[in-house]
Amino acid sequence: MRRRFAGILGLGILIASAATLGAAPALKPFERGTWQGVLRDHAGRPTLVHFWGVTCGPCKVELPLLGQFAKDHPGIDVVTISADLVPNLPAATQSMLDKAGLSSTENFIFNDGFVERLRFEIDPAWQGDIPRTMLISRDGTITTIEGSAEMADLEKWSGQQLATH
Repeated sequence: MRRRFAGILGLGILIASAATLGAAPALKPFERGTWQGVLRDHAGRPTLVHFWGVTCGPCKVELPLLGQFAKDHPGIDVVTISADLVPNLPAATQSMLDKAGLSSTENFIFNDGFVERLRFEIDPAWQGDIPRTMLISRDGTITTIEGSAEMADLEKWSGQQLATH
């Protein structure tokens, strides 16, 4: 009886582990100090950081384009940060990322009731408008695109980044 129970328990753990391996990475909470961690974790690698929100109309158009960009440019790190002012939308956020083909990228969601503090850590001049894209070169130089990014501009930037490697 014990053997049978241990076997069933082991099988259950194996199935759960396999399901976890195939699952998309979960949304990470974006809190105080997270921005410095993102910069540190991607230092020396060209990184596109996209700020967006579930309630943002232009973001709904732009996300699938960024999903295709991420697929076409494996040498560029893509990070998304849901900076929506409407709290508690993780399910809708994950659904939009999945549909856009961005579920395998590094994805964050604002997780602090004081969003102004989070924005200030990223850029003291940022008033919260989304979409917003920050292109971080290998040397740490940041180029900010306010509003929707033109895919031609992202292609040009990525070409420059990959050519310098």
